[in-house]
Amino acid sequence: MTETDVVEILLVEDNPSDAELTLHAFKKCKLANQVHLARDGEEALNFLFCRGPFSDRKFDQPPNLILLDLKLPKVDGLKVLETIKSDPRTKAIPVIVLTSSKEEMDLIRSYRFGVNSYIQKPVDFSAFQEVVKQLGMYWLLVNCKPPLTAFTTA
Repeated sequence: MTETDVVEILLVEDNPSDAELTLHAFKKCKLANQVHLARDGEEALNFLFCRGPFSDRKFDQPPNLILLDLKLPKVDGLKVLETIKSDPRTKAIPVIVLTSSKEEMDLIRSYRFGVNSYIQKPVDFSAFQEVVKQLGMYWLLVNCKPPLTAFTTA
């Protein structure tokens, strides 16, 4: 990744304090220069599929990473994940579930739907920031970004 690369993250989080902590951690570590916050599952899907208020977005500029909470209003996180991973245009985008859920079925269903990683949110502020920093470092710096050809329907 070069300095001119735009690093965009889609953060799907309805809890304002968790969203603020996550945004602060990314800003502090200088890992992303664009973070879009979706406060519910419907907004996240509209953003990803370039519809409604996001109809000016282009599919050829997918976010580098999606951080997805599961317990969301309008469309729950598991349905968002299933939709992302079942569409060839979005399937290659890394999706990290970052949730407070300790339900085993959420973990099972997330992996069945194709999540790339499942992380339970730490309760402690500094531990939460460290988790966000580590996942950002890995997924944005260490991991190889999928090429644009991975986002085609062919």
